[in-house]
Amino acid sequence: MTPSMPSTDKPFSPACERNRDPILAVLRDAFPRHAHVLEIGSGTGQHAVHIAAALPGLRWQCSDRVEQLPGIAQWLGEAGLPNTPSPVALDVSTGPWPVSDAADGRFDAAFTANTLHIMAWPAVEACFAGLDRVLASKATLVVYGPFNIDGRFTSDSNAAFDAWLKARDPASGLRELAAVDALAAGIGLRRVDDIAMPAHNRCVVWRR
Repeated sequence: MTPSMPSTDKPFSPACERNRDPILAVLRDAFPRHAHVLEIGSGTGQHAVHIAAALPGLRWQCSDRVEQLPGIAQWLGEAGLPNTPSPVALDVSTGPWPVSDAADGRFDAAFTANTLHIMAWPAVEACFAGLDRVLASKATLVVYGPFNIDGRFTSDSNAAFDAWLKARDPASGLRELAAVDALAAGIGLRRVDDIAMPAHNRCVVWRR
């Protein structure tokens, strides 16, 4: 039998290739060894394949807007991992939110990368409201991306990125970490770690 060749037309993000190993290092410590994980905004699917291959105890559920699902499915199908079920459609503002195949129907963990600054703030609020419904009582949430601290940009490059985002969509932009903290606290999540990452990003970890 001739082995199948990797697809050359599936979506690809250079940023995912650059940040996948630093993110994996955080998740090795942050997530339980065996957990049902919901990824919000899976994008291309590259993070899912890389992390699920390295951490086979996790059952990694991809989700994104419906137009993103074919590309994610290409990455998952090509990898053929047993711990990545088919991606599901999720618009955080409208739902419906997925149900885990764990016994209680909830997720032990959630992860999202480079999404909060793309969403309008009401969508960020809706995202946390949805997480409140689907996360288990002792769940962990990890968010990767750039944040403002104490009302200030943490780098000139982040300031320039924020200006670019707002020129494209005035409702988007870098989020204040304290404001996101408040949303997390509102659903019973307490920040337990804030890890500096390459390119002036952060991985922020909350736990119930």
